[in-house]
Amino acid sequence: MTDTEVDVVLPCLDEAGALPGVLAGLPPGYRAIVVDNGSADGSPEVAASLGAKVVHEPRRGYGAAVHTGLEAATADIVCFADADGSLDLGDLPRLVTAVEDGADLAVGRRVPTGPGVWPWHARAGNVVLAQLLRGRGLPVRDIAPLRAADRRALLGLGVTDRAFGYPLELLIKAQRAGWRVREFDVRYGARAKGTKSKVSGSVRGTLRAVRDFGRVLAR
Repeated sequence: MTDTEVDVVLPCLDEAGALPGVLAGLPPGYRAIVVDNGSADGSPEVAASLGAKVVHEPRRGYGAAVHTGLEAATADIVCFADADGSLDLGDLPRLVTAVEDGADLAVGRRVPTGPGVWPWHARAGNVVLAQLLRGRGLPVRDIAPLRAADRRALLGLGVTDRAFGYPLELLIKAQRAGWRVREFDVRYGARAKGTKSKVSGSVRGTLRAVRDFGRVLAR
């Protein structure tokens, strides 16, 4: 694991029930930046009480929260993860090591830890998008729910989507820029109790994400 401090951006919307476990799972030397996106359940107060840096992004949207967190980061390497407890942040050091060893972008491929963890509609949509990305020459099987990259390089990539299409645009622009992308299997478990996915938690949420993805693909 790296000896250098790494910032971890955690976009957050009503994740108070998940944050204690998520922040406790950060490896030593990894600093949390919780980007509150308009929570009504006290998430920012919970995060601050647990020692996380909290920033606020009033514009609703996954990409808006992620980009605000990236701008607030100061470490050379920045990671990104969901704040719902579904991802094991103990997997982050493998991605960071890959970046330190020469990868421009290291990403995770979700491997469910049990049945029913990944709803069929979300999983099917991911398969389609991954096939499209491989058709563009990018060897990935997921749309990067967990990722690590050099902060300055990522800012320079110029990702503009501020909704659910952010990670897809990131991958497309990385491929166009000739970035070396490495993908690793990462554990994907159940969300923390009392939280709900904005994408896979409902068919409607998945359809909204598909709409945003389609907009990115059409550019």
